[in-house]
Amino acid sequence: MARLLIVAMLILAAVVGGAMYYLQVYAYYEDVAATQGDITLTSAEGAPITLPFSDFTGIDAISSPLRYRACLTTDIDAATLATAIPMPFAEPRIAPRWFDCFDARQIGADLRDGRASAYLGIANLQYGIDRVIALYPDGRGYIWHEINACGEAVFNRYPAPDTCPPAPESLQ
Repeated sequence: MARLLIVAMLILAAVVGGAMYYLQVYAYYEDVAATQGDITLTSAEGAPITLPFSDFTGIDAISSPLRYRACLTTDIDAATLATAIPMPFAEPRIAPRWFDCFDARQIGADLRDGRASAYLGIANLQYGIDRVIALYPDGRGYIWHEINACGEAVFNRYPAPDTCPPAPESLQ
């Protein structure tokens, strides 16, 4: 009887573990569609700069604003790109293994080594979350969301820096 109980517990643990893995890696993600004008950089003056793009592939999940990832190609000119706000310390987040166009480790290494540059897409897309766009000279582009300084403070229950917009009531 004890063996049967142990086997049942092991099977249950394997099923629950498999379900948790599936929910984390596959279940909540949905494909994202984008049309021209949807993807923007932010200029130093705060104005949006439309990023022309093609070959867009994106995923997102409603369970977290940090799950957004996208890959694209662009032909934005260097003069326009020079007006965008750089994000020198951007660090891409790991994407699910099955979303194979987005290699966060390689993108991160290329950002650190200067083979790619990161720019602010949209600040406070959702309170405390910025959209970051990394671009390569050959036109490849990668997008993800990062927690900004406002989010870092408020999400950890500290007062927001003076430069931050007021936090929504749900976060106070």
